[in-house]
Amino acid sequence: MGRSDPSPPWPPDRTGTAVRDGVRIPYAVHGESRTPTVVLLPTWSIVPSRIWKHQVPTLARDFRVVTIEGRGSPNGDQPRGPDAYLATEMAADVLAVMDEVEVTQAVLVGFSMGGPWAARLAAEQPERVSGLVLLASSGGGIRDEVRADPFDARHPDPQGWEKYNLHHWTEGGWHDFVRFFFDRMFPEPHSTKPLEDAIRWADGADPLRMVDTILALQRDGGAAVMEELCRRVQCPTLVVEGRVDRIRPWRNGERLAAWTGGRLVVAEGSGHAPHVRDPVMINRLLKEFVLSTDTSSTGTSSTGTSSTGTSSTDTSSTGTSSTGTTRTWVRARSRPRRALYLSSPIGLGHCRRDLAVAGELRRHHPDLEIGWLTQEPVTRVLRDAGERVHPACAWLANESSHIEEESGEHDLHAFQAIRRMDEIMVNNFMVFADVVEEGSYDLVVGDEAWDVDYFLHENPELKRFSFAWMTDFVGWVPMPDGGAEEEALTTDYNAEMIEQRARYRRVRDASVFVGSAEDVVDLPFGPGLPGIRAWTKENFDFAGYVTGFVPPTEAERAATRRRLRVGEDDLLCVVTVGGSGVGGSLLRRVLDAVPAARRLVPDLHFLVVTGPRLDPASLPRRRGVTYRGYLPDLYRELAACDLAVVQGGLTTCMELAAADRPFLYVPLQHHFEQNVHVRHRLERYGAGTCVEYADASDPDHLAEAMAKELRRETRGLAVETDGAARAALLLAQLL
Repeated sequence: MGRSDPSPPWPPDRTGTAVRDGVRIPYAVHGESRTPTVVLLPTWSIVPSRIWKHQVPTLARDFRVVTIEGRGSPNGDQPRGPDAYLATEMAADVLAVMDEVEVTQAVLVGFSMGGPWAARLAAEQPERVSGLVLLASSGGGIRDEVRADPFDARHPDPQGWEKYNLHHWTEGGWHDFVRFFFDRMFPEPHSTKPLEDAIRWADGADPLRMVDTILALQRDGGAAVMEELCRRVQCPTLVVEGRVDRIRPWRNGERLAAWTGGRLVVAEGSGHAPHVRDPVMINRLLKEFVLSTDTSSTGTSSTGTSSTGTSSTDTSSTGTSSTGTTRTWVRARSRPRRALYLSSPIGLGHCRRDLAVAGELRRHHPDLEIGWLTQEPVTRVLRDAGERVHPACAWLANESSHIEEESGEHDLHAFQAIRRMDEIMVNNFMVFADVVEEGSYDLVVGDEAWDVDYFLHENPELKRFSFAWMTDFVGWVPMPDGGAEEEALTTDYNAEMIEQRARYRRVRDASVFVGSAEDVVDLPFGPGLPGIRAWTKENFDFAGYVTGFVPPTEAERAATRRRLRVGEDDLLCVVTVGGSGVGGSLLRRVLDAVPAARRLVPDLHFLVVTGPRLDPASLPRRRGVTYRGYLPDLYRELAACDLAVVQGGLTTCMELAAADRPFLYVPLQHHFEQNVHVRHRLERYGAGTCVEYADASDPDHLAEAMAKELRRETRGLAVETDGAARAALLLAQLL
């Protein structure tokens, strides 16, 4: 909230600036080597080209995509006067960028005010436009209400469209109008994130330039000019309208489709920006439309699989294509059993349990082919285990990198970080959707694959496989210092999830909680919503905890200690912070406390494990400390220790609990899962001792906590050993 945009998951291949009549026009090119080209036009200057953030990564997997920062926008030049913003100027800017990046012909996509500019180019430069998409476009000529004119006198108490007024904008009411306008733009329930984005973007807009844009719009001629232009359009045209558009009536689209002879798609329940609120539907429409205008398609998809199928037994149609390739159809009974496993890449804990569940699942179905769709560093672990990693993993945007970008000094506002992962989630779901469309999967298992679970509920028509959802926590929980605003946001997210499940229960064929009912926090989802534990009992099956390993025996523990060169009378402290790369500051705090700890416990030796995303060489050297990077079987070192100091992640803590080891855990600040869900579970098991990060800043305090934990009795609740088998049994029934 109030922060700048996260870094885009895929940086552009090229950025540059075209200059026309002294005005700088920044642009970006994605997928530069691909054809055909899609140009996503600027829209009203109140927002930058980031309004297309949910489209760019998906389209760029198959096409060259050009985005443009329109004049007057927060990221563009700011010429003065209405004449600088006439439709002829805006269209000429687009043409100048196309010339600059050597685009001879492109599909143009115009949203809202960008629609008339795209239509003008299609009419006046037909050889440059292979297709035209008008998305909630201006220029249809119908209004459902009378709006205030920017030249109207001040309104003593501006309400509604009276805020659309020169005086209101320039005399302190701009932010009031912005909130009103985007409230109208996003009428769909649970639109807090796009609303937040749009308001933040509009903060960079100049109200005086916005007045110029509206005066220019009035001089452009309105519906009569738009009709004349549209009737001259010769290329294929797609018109998309949201039925509950509160900026302009959706019936404008009927006129535009009639004038252009184009196809009209009406999105029932969508507002003025369906590409923002319903990106999966829009992305699929755009891809289908662009491909229909292209005569040079090779039949190979961006996910690394041919249109003839992902394998010799994975096809769905017969015949010979226009390129001469043969496609094969396989009878249903002859197809192998296939599962696609989605393992969360945020940390490495999910991977071990998923491998364990997959192994048990193969015991039920030895013929089962399991493919994996996930990201680094999980793909490294899977390859080492001999698993089949789908080539489309290369197209997934990296969630771990995003988490690292969002983190501070041992501080990660996990709820907000996941909210701000929205464009990553759209991209990754679109990759998933292509994979399952091109493949033939009997079962998809999503271990906290939030993108897939969410967008399948939003687009249930895309489900054509059994789908099992796995998680080890339920419910977004606000942090105390987030106040009423964060409580409202978490409540809204929880309510949306509850509504999705109530409306489309058929999306999940199984919901598996990794743990017991008592591991679920007994808190409300929010005001007016049910309790988390009660709702989870009604909606989930419980597998018990899945460690992914059998706790080592004393003999195995002794062997590990010998391998680590730990003497019989020595004490070993293992320090580790997981696989996401967020824990570097905690490692340094522990290293600062090493001298004091060794004074209190002279025989104490330390093994510091940085994980796959932190370089051990970046840490300060300390006597009595051994440094390691990624250890594939870290649970063995944890089981062999006398003490551990770890982050508050569930997997590592439960591995220590299963091995009956004493440990200190330091939850990431503002990480709701570690501070609430994990802490609740560990207290139930009687495992570990929580240390706040602020307390860990004092080396003497942390050293004393280590010495005290070494003496603590660790006989807590035993951790389940059959969780993987129980989870696999629930999944096996779906095959």
